[in-house]
Amino acid sequence: MHGWIILDKPVGPGSTQAVSAVKRALRDGGYGKFKVGHGGTLDPLASGVLPIAVGEATKLAGRMLDSDKVYTFTIAFGEQTDTLDTEGAVTATSAVRPTAQALAAALPDFTGTIDQMPPAYSALKVDGKRAYDLARAGEEVTLATRRITIHALDIESAPAADPLESATLVAYVSKGTYIRSLARDIAAALGTVGHVTMLRRLKAGPFTLDGAISLDKLAEAGKARELEDLLLPLGAGLDDIPAIALDPDQAGALRQGRVLTGFAADDGLHVALSGEVPVALVGIEDGNVRVVRGFNMET
Repeated sequence: MHGWIILDKPVGPGSTQAVSAVKRALRDGGYGKFKVGHGGTLDPLASGVLPIAVGEATKLAGRMLDSDKVYTFTIAFGEQTDTLDTEGAVTATSAVRPTAQALAAALPDFTGTIDQMPPAYSALKVDGKRAYDLARAGEEVTLATRRITIHALDIESAPAADPLESATLVAYVSKGTYIRSLARDIAAALGTVGHVTMLRRLKAGPFTLDGAISLDKLAEAGKARELEDLLLPLGAGLDDIPAIALDPDQAGALRQGRVLTGFAADDGLHVALSGEVPVALVGIEDGNVRVVRGFNMET
């Protein structure tokens, strides 16, 4: 049981609860103990793709956190909340409503590499404390701007009525992007205020909603001892990088932490395979192959 279970997380539970659900399914099926972790936090009010790493795949969870994501989200114009979503208290209102034309014209300014101010209600740390804990305690939270990249930003749908009470967008973003902040800033650029009323992740790294399963299906598969039918291989989280093939001696050397020399491959990050089994995530430079992260899997 080394690989990925891709959940379609519903609104309600957080990412930690989703990890607990996978652990419970493994336990119910008698699979034994495996490390379990998630590949990218989703707020309780967000739904969609949540990659869950099992066993040796947990060594790649950090890499999944760094991957690009795709979200669809709805901005309601006219009210801003302290959490920038439907969970918070209203902190500002505006009678201004943007036109669809104005919205479309504003989006290019939010495409590309931009600086973004994270929301006060976030998991970022300020003097060793979570920002959301400070915000909930009534303290003023000041966060530094972060440089992010929005690869594409499009209008998915908007009501026929113009001006707009709300609009649904699709965003292709880099790591570290806060959609709630993006909605806040788009509304401000349109001369009004707004907050997120719907947020759904469509893609995280190489994983999409295709094949993602519900928590109910996860629980059923655990009890029926069919979790292996839902488990994607560890290498599925590495589909975006090239692979190199190793012979048994080379695989053994890497497992011992030795450096392979004279290897004919392009420089950069690769996944080293012994047959179909991942041996390690490796970095290659000038023909030298060094282990970045080794996997303890049987060949």
